[in-house]
Amino acid sequence: MTDRDLHPSSTHPPLPPTPEDDQFARLRLLRSRRVGVTTYHRLLAEHGTAQNALAALPDVARAAGVETYEICPEAVVQAELNAARAAGARLVMQGTAAYPAPLNDLPDAPPFLWVLGDPGLLSRPMISLVGARNASSLGTRMAKGLARDLGAAGYVVVSGLARGIDAAAHLAALPTGTIAVQAGGVDIMYPAENTELAANIAKTGLRLSEQPMGVQPMARHFPSRNRIISGLGRATIVVEAAAKSGSLITARDALDQGRDVMAVPGHPFDARASGCNMLIRDGAVLVRSAQDVLDALAPLSDPAAKADAQPLLPLPEAKPRSARGLRDIAALHRQILSRLGPSPVAEDQLIRDLAVAPADVAPALVDLELDGRITRRSGGLLARAD
Repeated sequence: MTDRDLHPSSTHPPLPPTPEDDQFARLRLLRSRRVGVTTYHRLLAEHGTAQNALAALPDVARAAGVETYEICPEAVVQAELNAARAAGARLVMQGTAAYPAPLNDLPDAPPFLWVLGDPGLLSRPMISLVGARNASSLGTRMAKGLARDLGAAGYVVVSGLARGIDAAAHLAALPTGTIAVQAGGVDIMYPAENTELAANIAKTGLRLSEQPMGVQPMARHFPSRNRIISGLGRATIVVEAAAKSGSLITARDALDQGRDVMAVPGHPFDARASGCNMLIRDGAVLVRSAQDVLDALAPLSDPAAKADAQPLLPLPEAKPRSARGLRDIAALHRQILSRLGPSPVAEDQLIRDLAVAPADVAPALVDLELDGRITRRSGGLLARAD
């Protein structure tokens, strides 16, 4: 698609865009300045097509006080497509058959994913497994055992390609299928120590990212990556996590997305286990082995996937567990996000609108701020992050 397509000179009605033109225009819209996932979806809903949204962007920006706005140049998008072709990556757009169905449940679903490897894994049942980077020997062994046994039971193991628990899970799940969600571009190896593992995942598993090709991972990219990790899995399992860690952000994302959260308990004196113990205290399913995970989840609906799935251990029948604490927190997060938009709102006004005790709202706001879901402005104002 060219700039002439945005402003056709002919009096004849323009021809409908081809699928390739539409994909190019959508990617160009998403890559334009100040257009995040939320704005992208809103512009498409308001203007119907990406071409119309692109044509309207300068006026939208002007109304927001930006006088000299330019949409993303075509050459930038074409360079990204060329880099992907050179790396062997494939673009998966939301709304196409190849797009992973679980992500459609997310209000902030990534419009595009760059994938490298076997995209067929995205159509299989998935489970997310995350944990500490500075994992202990026992934690690493536990992650490997869970990944191996869950893979044998028919699940694709999803993690974040970080050192420690993530790397152990990917390594153990290579024979059965694993997906690595990257914070930077799908062609960027981070951390460098996992370069060989990443190459092996691209051969037999799948690497994916919502970031443009060639983007180096930055701190702000990791919370966005975490929502994809949790969004893909039927449940998120946490193996070793400190009280304040990225793994707990992933667990909170899972709750907000309506997914199950499970955790491996640890010794109270081990700081690496404090986050997992907190999750279990608040209602997460306690995991001793893969069988605990399988008992807590509904059977796989895919007959081929569950044909070879047999009980791994003769464990007692699992008892129902209360997740009220975690569910209440997730519900409050959704309430807060539903009441916030790009325009700032006073915190005290938000609390009155929610009709919830300030003592309950304050920690939820901190959680959402750390997750990058909301931003705090001067004067005690809050807004939903784009």
